[in-house]
Amino acid sequence: MTKAKKHAPPAPPTPRGRANETPDATQTSTEGLDGAMRALAIALDKKALEPILLDVRQLCSFCNYQLVISGRSDRQVDAIADGIELALKQEGLRPISSEGARSGQWALIDYGDFVVHVFLHSAREHYDLEGLWNDAPRVPIDVPPDARVPADDQYDASFVS
Repeated sequence: MTKAKKHAPPAPPTPRGRANETPDATQTSTEGLDGAMRALAIALDKKALEPILLDVRQLCSFCNYQLVISGRSDRQVDAIADGIELALKQEGLRPISSEGARSGQWALIDYGDFVVHVFLHSAREHYDLEGLWNDAPRVPIDVPPDARVPADDQYDASFVS
């Protein structure tokens, strides 16, 4: 009588595509949080609006945190994105990639463990990333009053030519 070969159970999938992380490390790691908080501070210095920092560690495989911010104009969106890239580069953080740069409507800067989305405020409302990531916990951040859009201050496209 032959004994059945014992097979080891298959290894669990590698979390977030990184070979050296364990599932528990993904859940408790705060990699990217410091960079995202630094990007937030830079954006607020550039007068960004309505910042939200999403903790997406449990929900996505490509980053740990997503910072979503708005600008009031095309130029401000570009200035915020450029300011974040330049300041973080001086601190040794270089983006893996960036998208939408110079469009003035939206910019995405991917740093691996965190992603920064800079939107023209009306475009942000249209794409509603906060709604898409509704299940993601919000990281508590201090938002100065001048970074809030009053409820009665709606974007008026008639002023844009």
